[in-house]
Amino acid sequence: MTTPALLPLSGRRIPPLNLGPPSFPHHRATLRLSEKFILLLILSAFITLCFGAFFFLPDSSKHKRFDLGLEDVLIPHVDAGKGAKNPGVFLIHGPDEHRHREEEERLRNKIRADHEKALEEAKEKLKKSREEIRAEIQTEKNKVVLEMKMKEKKPLPPVPIPNLIGTNGGDPEDNELREKREKIKEMMKHAWDNYRMYGWGHNELRPIARKGHSTNIFGSSQMGATIVDALDTLYIMGLHDEFRDGQKWIENNLDFSVNSEVSVFEVNIRFIGGLLAAYYLSGEEVFKIKAVQLAEKLLPAFNTPTGIPWAMVNLKSGVGRNWGWASAGSSILAEFGTLHMEFVHLSYLTGDPVYYKKVMHIRKLLQKMDRPNGLYPNYLNPRTGRWGQYHTSVGGLGDSFYEYLLKAWLMSDKTDHEARKMYDDAIEAIEKHLIKKSRGGLTFIGEWKNGHLEKKMGHLACFAGGMFVLGADGSRMDKAGHYLELGAEIARTCHESYDRTALKLGPESFKFDGAVEAVAVRQAEKYYILRPEVIETYWYLWRFTHDPRYREWGWEAALAIEKYCRVSGGFSGVKDVYSSTPTHDDVQQSFFLAETLKYLYLLFSSDDLLPLDHWVFNTEAHPLPVLHLANTTLSRNPAVR
Repeated sequence: MTTPALLPLSGRRIPPLNLGPPSFPHHRATLRLSEKFILLLILSAFITLCFGAFFFLPDSSKHKRFDLGLEDVLIPHVDAGKGAKNPGVFLIHGPDEHRHREEEERLRNKIRADHEKALEEAKEKLKKSREEIRAEIQTEKNKVVLEMKMKEKKPLPPVPIPNLIGTNGGDPEDNELREKREKIKEMMKHAWDNYRMYGWGHNELRPIARKGHSTNIFGSSQMGATIVDALDTLYIMGLHDEFRDGQKWIENNLDFSVNSEVSVFEVNIRFIGGLLAAYYLSGEEVFKIKAVQLAEKLLPAFNTPTGIPWAMVNLKSGVGRNWGWASAGSSILAEFGTLHMEFVHLSYLTGDPVYYKKVMHIRKLLQKMDRPNGLYPNYLNPRTGRWGQYHTSVGGLGDSFYEYLLKAWLMSDKTDHEARKMYDDAIEAIEKHLIKKSRGGLTFIGEWKNGHLEKKMGHLACFAGGMFVLGADGSRMDKAGHYLELGAEIARTCHESYDRTALKLGPESFKFDGAVEAVAVRQAEKYYILRPEVIETYWYLWRFTHDPRYREWGWEAALAIEKYCRVSGGFSGVKDVYSSTPTHDDVQQSFFLAETLKYLYLLFSSDDLLPLDHWVFNTEAHPLPVLHLANTTLSRNPAVR
């Protein structure tokens, strides 16, 4: 077999070679052939490389110009938006090429001039002493700090406050009720005064050790969580000196530019909610300004592939992450679903739609997702947009998501029909799959875990009695009476969980297995940490029914807190509500002042204090006004529209 003559290469012609069958005697001839063939390949590659370099490599100025002596050059068109080549072409004509060269020359001259200027400045700096250089650096630092402060103090656009009704007063006509209300006020003063003395500026108080306390939800800095959380309670109780002390601390000390990782959810409901409520009640601009400054620090948490925010964010760097224990790196339903009220008010007050858009994006995403049995799982991965573990609860991890669907509708003056529909759909699924009646006739809300109903109800789920009552008006198929009754049944169950303990205070969670009903079984579930949810439900039931039992049950809880949780340095949670000699946990939670004592005070006040057709309480009991359509700002504010 012979090969065909090879094409001329560099003017030479290679004669055909006789390639006989391979055999041992021809081994050396075969080797020579391989060497020649490899040589040819190398030579071809070298020539191809030279041609490629000539035509395609850019010149030293890094400008994409091909000077081939052609008047017109065809360049393939690239669609930058899609990142893919378009088969079409466009022409760069000779005159255009000339203009490009002039532009390049101007650019080179500018770079050269800037470079020379920088060298001259550097030479001048080197002539100065170390002290002079340090002084200049400090001057520049001070200038930057001043500019930042001026930016922070930049006034927000003036927005008329909605017509606010019932911000004070509420004195009951009955003397006994007035005495009870005064007792709650005294308890508030005891909690506040001891925090003022032993934990001022810290997030919370250790009333027995008499020093400040904090948890990881507030990060590593002293942000005065108790001060911000308690402000509106102080205001409605008429404790104005204490309110002014808190305001002064916030004006002078509350700083959000700290290198601290905080819970987006907790900071939103306690700080932004607390600051907004204090602003609406008092009209003091500092609270609005601080709320907006903090909200801006939370926005980087939404920088995820889906727009579902991280659970935590560093206030300085903006870096976010989720709790390590959450299912497969998921965000939590009750956390990313409990932002709507505060963020809508932020857009209302600033005219900036970014806050409204963030929460509406979350809503739209959830609407598109499949829900097993119509239930919302508690975990959603912010990277993939997929549900995590199929665990649904109306207690911890899920609770306030449902609450905020209803309250978004209420806060919109009952015009946000989308939110109301989502609430009604969710409650129907919860009734079908989670709400059961025990053998003893107690209605409870269980938890759905991977297709199985766990017959356990948490203290946190006790808020749902109040939610059902609050949402009764406007429910589907005229079921208002049904939801009033359901709310009353949940209130009764939660009261039983209190009544069946030695201290008459409820455990963290309680079971409904066999003979055990409304009682905690595990030691780790027997504690009470000054939680408000049961008292919250009593208050809503009182407002809608005026049944005196709810005030009686509320007073029972108040007396138990006073007897077993009060210590000389404040109020403390207890570790075992079934022990007649309880051990204290030595923590005065900020929500005790924000929620528990506020709901008790409102329970013994008349209904004209913060009436529910004008105010909606966030999940930390911070009252925010209903945004009535009659308010002229709404019709002009594109963010709210």
